[in-house]
Amino acid sequence: MKVGVLSGGGDAPGINAVIRAIVRRGIQTYNDEIVGIKDGWRGLLEGCFMPLDLNAVAGILPRGGSILGTSRTNPFKREKGPEQIMENAAKAGLDAVIAIGGDDTLSVAHKMADYGLKCVGVPKTIDNDLVGTDYTFGFHTAVSIATEALDRLHSTAEAHNRVIVLEVMGRYTGHIALYAGLAGGADAILIPEKPFDIEEVCEHIRSRQRRGRNFSLIVVAEGAKPKGGKEIVYSERIDEFGHISLGGVGYYLAKEIEQRTGIETRVVVLGHLQRGGSPTAFDRILATRYGVAAIDYAHEGKFGYMPALQGNRIVPVPLKDVVGKRKTVDLELYNIATTFFG
Repeated sequence: MKVGVLSGGGDAPGINAVIRAIVRRGIQTYNDEIVGIKDGWRGLLEGCFMPLDLNAVAGILPRGGSILGTSRTNPFKREKGPEQIMENAAKAGLDAVIAIGGDDTLSVAHKMADYGLKCVGVPKTIDNDLVGTDYTFGFHTAVSIATEALDRLHSTAEAHNRVIVLEVMGRYTGHIALYAGLAGGADAILIPEKPFDIEEVCEHIRSRQRRGRNFSLIVVAEGAKPKGGKEIVYSERIDEFGHISLGGVGYYLAKEIEQRTGIETRVVVLGHLQRGGSPTAFDRILATRYGVAAIDYAHEGKFGYMPALQGNRIVPVPLKDVVGKRKTVDLELYNIATTFFG
């Protein structure tokens, strides 16, 4: 087979591990020809390809980012975009395409089946909000980075008797905030699934003061919002999938906390630090398992599926059961975390 591979959406630590696994499995087991599609779906729209052989993937296992590049291109927002993709796929002689991405990228893969493109998906998002799988690669790395940040912020907050607000990624779900906050001992965790009461947050801080703990750490997902309010928007610009740029909730919180409690408050926004750098061992292994399964599915004719982690097994899940849905935070775990607030 001649198989194209692309990565779309935001980068996540582990993409290169997926690519490596696809190439190694495809060439060594099936004698496939693997073609890299540059910059996500834009590469298929514009016909930008690169060969992927064993030498091309040598040494990329620990590397962050994507050797193929990525973009948030939606071919369905371009005039005759899907038809252009089919024409370029035919010119390149592609028998199948493996699309590594989150809901947006996989939704395109699902829709392209109606045009005859044979696609296998690979679930990728640091937000861990794709349904059908326990974990997506990149999430574990993002949580580890946020947890380390909390460990470091703890000492400086304590030294200066400050409140420090850590803003992490999480547009619609608070998986990163919850896991990192629980692992890093945050004194409050604010997530999109549970609109917050700013006075309750301040009361957690005051309760610590009454116990002689004159500093606090607050973790907030970028999509968290106050009760009765809206998300804090960084930019009104909307991407091709209809997403607005969120960000700034950390500064909103810091201002309110300082005004209400009189405690000096600082903000740290991790931003793209959560996406960059080497993947953890967990994410390298998970991404490798996904890559091997994806090329196997292509040879088994399991198009319109993605590999998913359920328990400790990799299982095929139909894309139709995944796209357009969202896995939210386990509120039982969130309730456990609230035990440690304040």
